[in-house]
Amino acid sequence: MFEPNNPKGRFDVQALAAALPDRADTMLADHYLTDRPSGSARVFRVYRMVPAHFHRECDEYLYVLSGRGTFWMGDPANEAPFAPGQLIVFDRDTVHAIPRLHEHPVLFLAIDAPRRRPDDVTFLDPADGDATDFMARNVGAGEPD
Repeated sequence: MFEPNNPKGRFDVQALAAALPDRADTMLADHYLTDRPSGSARVFRVYRMVPAHFHRECDEYLYVLSGRGTFWMGDPANEAPFAPGQLIVFDRDTVHAIPRLHEHPVLFLAIDAPRRRPDDVTFLDPADGDATDFMARNVGAGEPD
């Protein structure tokens, strides 16, 4: 069950993930479940490969809800497949990427601790984009909590 505007509520994560759009102009689109200074929880969908980048302010916990592809952190030589049911964990300032998408939709449940500000994304190659290219925020299932 999803209780709008209740950050302590119960959330139907699969329903919220399914409500994310089929297409986006950005690499990702997300919807927040909770958003607090100490941490945030959100679902996000990946639409295309995500170049090497990092976040300065938060550690990330990514649970794969659906889809398959490859992910690396720290070094491109560490590229490995991901699949539903896997958890990917890394600290702030860890360079990471999603170079290949094999099966769609690619959906993650993300926990960021502390909260990741929307502009906290730095691409190794500035030509790859910025925060506005990276994520369409709070789409799909109504307003954020």
